[in-house]
Amino acid sequence: MKTVVVGMLGTSLDTGKGPQRWERWRPTVAICSQDDLDVARLELLHPPKWTALAELVAADVRQVSPGTEVRLHALPIDDPWDLEEVYGALHDFARAYRFDTERERYLIHITTGTHIAQICMFLLAESRHLPGELVQTSPRDKTRQGTYQIIDLDLARYDRVAARFARERADARTLLKAGIATRSPAFNRMIDELEQVAVASRDPILFLGATGVGKSELARRVYELKKARRKLGGPLVEVNCATIRGDGAMSALFGHVKGAFTGAAATRAGFLAQADGGALFLDEIGELGAGEQAMLLRALEEKRWPPLGSDAEVTSDFQLLAGTNRDLPAEVAAGRFRADLLARIDLWTFRLPGLAERREDLEPNVDHELERAGAALGVRVTMAKEARAAFLAFATGDDATWPGNFRDLGGAVRRMATLAPGGRITTAQVTAEIARLRRSWEAQVPPFTLSEVPQGPSRRGGLAQEERAGLVDALLGARAHQLDLFDRAQLEAVLRTCRASRSLSDAGRRLFAVSRAQKTSSNDADRLRKYLARFDLTFDDVAST
Repeated sequence: MKTVVVGMLGTSLDTGKGPQRWERWRPTVAICSQDDLDVARLELLHPPKWTALAELVAADVRQVSPGTEVRLHALPIDDPWDLEEVYGALHDFARAYRFDTERERYLIHITTGTHIAQICMFLLAESRHLPGELVQTSPRDKTRQGTYQIIDLDLARYDRVAARFARERADARTLLKAGIATRSPAFNRMIDELEQVAVASRDPILFLGATGVGKSELARRVYELKKARRKLGGPLVEVNCATIRGDGAMSALFGHVKGAFTGAAATRAGFLAQADGGALFLDEIGELGAGEQAMLLRALEEKRWPPLGSDAEVTSDFQLLAGTNRDLPAEVAAGRFRADLLARIDLWTFRLPGLAERREDLEPNVDHELERAGAALGVRVTMAKEARAAFLAFATGDDATWPGNFRDLGGAVRRMATLAPGGRITTAQVTAEIARLRRSWEAQVPPFTLSEVPQGPSRRGGLAQEERAGLVDALLGARAHQLDLFDRAQLEAVLRTCRASRSLSDAGRRLFAVSRAQKTSSNDADRLRKYLARFDLTFDDVAST
């Protein structure tokens, strides 16, 4: 194959006049005069104002290497230190040049030119816009020919460099896994991909998974990794979207000016503005209302928006991290989530499996929770051998459903550690905790019966299948798992009462009969309406589902 050298003219290193120039080491002339390198063609790039020097160098190359064809290319570069200008000119050259890699071998000479030009040549070679190997020349042997070295971009050939990269990646994976030696192949593959995305991209990242799988913790560790790699310099702002519903949501997220609404005594910067230069984690993003979704889409696309009560826009450049336990495509189909917003945040989506799907990771996570419990209690917490075996046998068995995922596991270990004499968990604590977990899991699906529904005529003529299964699940979907048993039982009774009532007022009278008789409540319907609104429900929602 023919060897073709592509290089920039060295406006300093390649200079020289008269016979004395032959005593100097000039890189472009030297690369073409190597005894063991036959250069068939030299593609010499240069700024237009250096054409005279380029022609002199070309003549000298022909003299030392008569078989080398020299082609001059005047590139439109006025300022050789302007990165955009130099890269653009070299990129245009690379796109227009007809490379023939089947018949020719290309060497990209990066010894000459400004540092900006050398960087651009490297980037174009790395991206294969210049499909060749990098070559450097050096005057080390103190001759005018000097030496040359081919630089292989395959860093795997450089053991120490490769080892450094491997350590950095391992450290990043350890950070994302909180130092837990996870064993699940699927989870570890997900972490590997997340590490690559976190370092290389500032596009939104969406975490999917049930309550307690660790979406918030993983979002924090992604931020820590990006900050350690100097990809982000600003703060991490965390927002639970389920807690900012209603009129205050727009103000909390996007800010307001003084006097924007009743009670707006001072200007407030919203969470998006606070995250400028950093990351914004919107947990339970599926809980946002339609107005907030529309404004968020604009903020993501344009990086600016007007606060409430203002015509002037504010700007903020942040990376969005989001989490949800909802099925967002289903929410889009139901008209509760914007399709264009989902398309914007669904570029990098990672589903976090539940603890029951990662039974091989239970043991290392138990060890992790023991360390956390010990740190919180100020003692070293351990488990007796028999106690550990008993707990792991239960935890990895088919009967252990772990509906609360790592929250359940963390709570279990914390309780055992607190009750452990001298910080050593015994079989007695394990047996008691297993019984407690079983009772808790069984109670999370309360057995509501027809007898629990207040008596009265139903507009629907009886209970539908979803009522017998549980109205909380039917109406709230995945959000139902976020409720404590007490709140779930109370809401189920309220929903069944609404189903058995003719109107909102009728349901209010039934639910608040005692307090009304004691004259502690003056508006039963409004009281019920506000209670349902806490779960983003209306009486009509309950009655029509």
